[in-house]
Amino acid sequence: MSHGSSELDDLKLLVDSGDTAALERILASYRPRLRRLVAARLDPRLSARVDPSDVVQDTLLQAVKQLPKYLRENPLPFFAWLRQLAIHRLTGLAAEHIVAQRRSVTREQSWALGLSEDSVGRLAAQLAAAESTPSHHMLAQESRDRVRQALERLPDADREVLMLRFVEQLSAAESAAVLGITAEAVGMRRLRALKRLAAELAPGDAP
Repeated sequence: MSHGSSELDDLKLLVDSGDTAALERILASYRPRLRRLVAARLDPRLSARVDPSDVVQDTLLQAVKQLPKYLRENPLPFFAWLRQLAIHRLTGLAAEHIVAQRRSVTREQSWALGLSEDSVGRLAAQLAAAESTPSHHMLAQESRDRVRQALERLPDADREVLMLRFVEQLSAAESAAVLGITAEAVGMRRLRALKRLAAELAPGDAP
């Protein structure tokens, strides 16, 4: 099934017909992408208490409930909307755990949707595999610590656009919907971010 207007038409038919089983099968096809997103965005301090698969399941259940409203309003591309639900669920879980573990968690720092160790390694691997340029080969040879340090030195906007493309594997249109900019601006921001990351990892700049 294509991920465009025809998909939304099919979803509308399933909602109108009450075919919950078929609807759930369609939503389940997004499970791998959602799990990758959740694993990448889950704060490491919560990973021992929160299973990404449970977050994905909660997200899909919420999607079934909210789908009629989404189909009426159609505010975002479909996966961008599912992603929004997943991020909302992650934020809610984080708030619950911070309240429950106030003394042990908040003494460190406030929770945020950041980069997990797994997502840093995945980002480095994806960047290296994406192109055959020397800068991408250089990324493949760097340690996770070096890549993390370089990513942390990037502006938030640059780091985020790389995460959306190479870890969450969002299209330009989906990234544009998430960031509130045009697809063309997404491409320009991504190119700028790659150049900055390569510069951060250039020989002679290591600490």
